[in-house]
Amino acid sequence: MAVFQYTAKDPSGVEFEGTCENVANAAALRSQLSKMGYVLVKASREKTSSARPKKIKQHEVITFAYKFSQMYSAGLSVVRSLETLVEQTENPAFREVITDITQQIETGASLKDAFGNYSHLFSDFFLGMVEAGESGGKLAESLEMSAIYLEKQADLKRKVKAAFAYPVVVSVVCFVVVGCLLIFVVPIFMKLYDQLKVPLPGPTKILVNLSILIRGYWWILIPVMAAVPVVFRWLLKKPRVREKYDDLKLTMPVFAKLNRMIVLSHFTRTFAMLASVGVSLVRSLEVAAVVARNHRLTEITKELQSSIEAGNPVATSLKKYDIFPPMIVQLAASGEEAGNLAEMLNKAVDFLEKDIERMVNSLIIKLEPALTVIMGVIVGVILMAVYLPMFDYMGHLK
Repeated sequence: MAVFQYTAKDPSGVEFEGTCENVANAAALRSQLSKMGYVLVKASREKTSSARPKKIKQHEVITFAYKFSQMYSAGLSVVRSLETLVEQTENPAFREVITDITQQIETGASLKDAFGNYSHLFSDFFLGMVEAGESGGKLAESLEMSAIYLEKQADLKRKVKAAFAYPVVVSVVCFVVVGCLLIFVVPIFMKLYDQLKVPLPGPTKILVNLSILIRGYWWILIPVMAAVPVVFRWLLKKPRVREKYDDLKLTMPVFAKLNRMIVLSHFTRTFAMLASVGVSLVRSLEVAAVVARNHRLTEITKELQSSIEAGNPVATSLKKYDIFPPMIVQLAASGEEAGNLAEMLNKAVDFLEKDIERMVNSLIIKLEPALTVIMGVIVGVILMAVYLPMFDYMGHLK
């Protein structure tokens, strides 16, 4: 059962709003109101944390967008397309989402409003494309372009994750090895040192204290380590912390250029695709800034909007900011002159994503030996600290 907020008409035609609990769907709500002499105008299900789907994967959303586009372009109505997708969807959680969206549309909700109730699944870009397609009569095209965009972003994310898999594995192995040395090896040598009455040098004392800390207070360390990512995500919700973090990503050593290219890829692709289906340039920039999720780009976007509203070309406006590479500016200029700005910007992003892939591969080639050396140094320092007292003891025996 769910809770619905609704708008209905009484027999005299006067509209009123209300809330109804414990109804299965919008059809049941319409039936209840009809028995009381009212006509349902619009209804929307209230979102609750317990009803929020938690196991819907991105590739399912991409597949949904492709199928929805194909069915609608084949001549099926929006409602009929969604009803067919409900039947074809295997994931119960996603099936429930599509069912609710269908019922909202049946009761008069727009596509954007219906999908917007599940903004954790459907991004601002997707909602913007749906709104543009619905209002401009290009819904099938908008849905297909949304699926292409989501697929490209998922593919880029997958490639970056796959490329950094080796460094992550090496780091985990290093962590496990160090942990085993501190928990199992160091205590054995501690007993030996006590029996031999060997004075401990500074590095060994640090190692021994660290081993005692881990073995004696592991029950505190584990919750603290688990809380770190939670606290980090909470801090990122603070505007000032988020700004500092965004600045760090664009200026940090080694990874700054890569982060900048990824942010620009998201921004430019979103802007180009929204503009291609008839969304105004100003609105397209606004949504693109939200998708990019970087405060510096958000500030630049506000200035770009003002510049474009004043009648300046897109390429001229972009050229003022060094964050945009010359390739994007030049292709934007060519696109404006030829009247195909969106197409040229999409090509620019294709080039940009190839550069991202090459840069990731180059970074991995450099990181692999560096991580191996770092792991060897860490293990070597620990072993040196373990054996230092033994060397001193052997020296005294001679």
